[in-house]
Amino acid sequence: MKQGTKFVYELDGNLYVNLTNRCSNACTFCVRNGKDDYFGHELWLEREPSAEEVIQLIGDPKRYRQIVFCGFGEPTYRLPQLVEIGKAVKAKGGYVRLNTNGQASLIHGQNVAPLLCGAVDFVNVSMNAQTPAAYQAVCNSVFGEDAFFAMIDFAKEVKKAGIEVCFSVVDVIGKDAVSACRTLAEQAGIPLRVREYIEP
Repeated sequence: MKQGTKFVYELDGNLYVNLTNRCSNACTFCVRNGKDDYFGHELWLEREPSAEEVIQLIGDPKRYRQIVFCGFGEPTYRLPQLVEIGKAVKAKGGYVRLNTNGQASLIHGQNVAPLLCGAVDFVNVSMNAQTPAAYQAVCNSVFGEDAFFAMIDFAKEVKKAGIEVCFSVVDVIGKDAVSACRTLAEQAGIPLRVREYIEP
């Protein structure tokens, strides 16, 4: 695979931040599977960027609809850098979204949702499946089935912290599974967004 320093990339009026290639999941449907790039952007990194590098690359965040933490990895592995960048963006009037697998609190061994306050406006948590076993079968988390419960708890904690949050699923899991995920989301009091599957 090609490796480079594509720390930010623009798509559909948003600027995406590619902080890391590390991930606690190995999802069967992930857009990075077997690919060097995403819509022409080569996102495999030869190194991870500093917060200051990314802040400089972003420049004026108001040029974009949103600044989105989403790349070829789980952004919350770089939580201190994510928070520093997010606060800098918001200080300049930008809007910040985090796309995450929801396992940040497992990764860091503590409830990290409050740390996102003042750094992130919106959190999109990938639910991906309707039961712990189904989740693990699809996501292959290093945390096993615990990841499923942690993902739901994380979303609840984000909401409790006063940050807007939603769950998301990919439509490829099937109508029945999507319906079950919708029920779980309703029970948590969090909206569900159904995403279209993108062929890897």
